[in-house]
Amino acid sequence: MNIITWNVNGIRAAERKKELQKLVHDREPDVLMLQETKSNPDQLSQYLKASPVYRQYYSSAEKAGYAGTGIWIRNALADNLEDIGFSTDLPGNPNADEGRICHLTFLRDGEPWDLLSIYFPNGGKSEQAWQEKLVFYDRVHEFMNTLRSRGHLVLVGGDMNVAHNEIDLARPKENDGKIGFHPSERAWMDRLQDDGWADVWRARNAGVTGVYSWWHLISRARERNVGWRIDYFLMDAPEASRRVRSIDYLMDQMGSDHCPVAVEIG
Repeated sequence: MNIITWNVNGIRAAERKKELQKLVHDREPDVLMLQETKSNPDQLSQYLKASPVYRQYYSSAEKAGYAGTGIWIRNALADNLEDIGFSTDLPGNPNADEGRICHLTFLRDGEPWDLLSIYFPNGGKSEQAWQEKLVFYDRVHEFMNTLRSRGHLVLVGGDMNVAHNEIDLARPKENDGKIGFHPSERAWMDRLQDDGWADVWRARNAGVTGVYSWWHLISRARERNVGWRIDYFLMDAPEASRRVRSIDYLMDQMGSDHCPVAVEIG
């Protein structure tokens, strides 16, 4: 199963630039997780909501042009799965009106799977937004544990809006303590790892530098690769070790200030 996660920073813009189509054509993902779609269903083209190739699910924010997530699953895959379900719910979510969760469930050869496309809050607008971000982190962690405790295979993909360690951003000293590289956010990643969850790419690429998923557009940081690695796949560590065949950051893919991350699950 080939799965890609991508913060598109506006799905209609990515389509208009033909970059979304390029990704789908070149990589042929079985599942495509999308974040920051910034659209309601009635604003979407036929390609984005009535594809002959994919079943397309969305969670939209109540505020126009804001946040939002999506999941596409290839029809050829879906036809061989059982009990496919879709939800936008997260128990205790302080940002329930922002469309930050797409949760796809199914049985594959009798095994329950949970795929979650999540757009984590930035938290920089106000003190309330910052506190809500920290609550959101904890609610996601608790939900992941709940699903795993039921014997489900859980894969979380998305823009988590935090660089975990100094190796995960180009300029850690200048950004130490700032939102996105704050000790409270980084501690959440520590708790996940202590609880047996793997940052799938880093688990396979210990010590690798210069791989990022977000660059500041205005300063043209992408041209200089002055970036942050804030988009991830998370998975139960033993399952990731056993099942993940490959994972890559597609840093050459344009169309957004983020690049996609692609994982192959065996």
